[in-house]
Amino acid sequence: MVVLKDPISPDLLYALAKMGHGDELVLADINFPVSSICASGPQEIRADGLEIPKLLEAILKLLPLDTYVPSPAAVMSRVESDMLRGLPVPVWDTYTQLLGQAGSQADLEMVERFAFYERSKKAYAVVATGETALYGNLILKKGVIPADLLE
Repeated sequence: MVVLKDPISPDLLYALAKMGHGDELVLADINFPVSSICASGPQEIRADGLEIPKLLEAILKLLPLDTYVPSPAAVMSRVESDMLRGLPVPVWDTYTQLLGQAGSQADLEMVERFAFYERSKKAYAVVATGETALYGNLILKKGVIPADLLE
């Protein structure tokens, strides 16, 4: 067993290091079909039991967000029946707050459910978490690290 101060596993650290500009990382809630999505290519990483906000906070210390796109973060939009009944999704506010603390002022991109699944199939990796919030799935797009930070 590997024990780290932050909740980032060695597998996730390695994936973050290997990702390039524009690569995407999916943080998946417990209802997301991670193994099915990863059967078509993305690396499957397990972070069972961890909630996405805690994991996101740790990831954002290491992963630069893409500043060359309108939004470096996307969530799965509510299905029509949940929109009609006004189902709140408070975890999105938490994500927005954490992304803002990391320097992103962009709104979350809303992606239709099945389009989200298709986009996830093209991600670099999908992280299976223990997040129980409805519509808790999140996609992050990696940005660039300025040369002066690499010196």
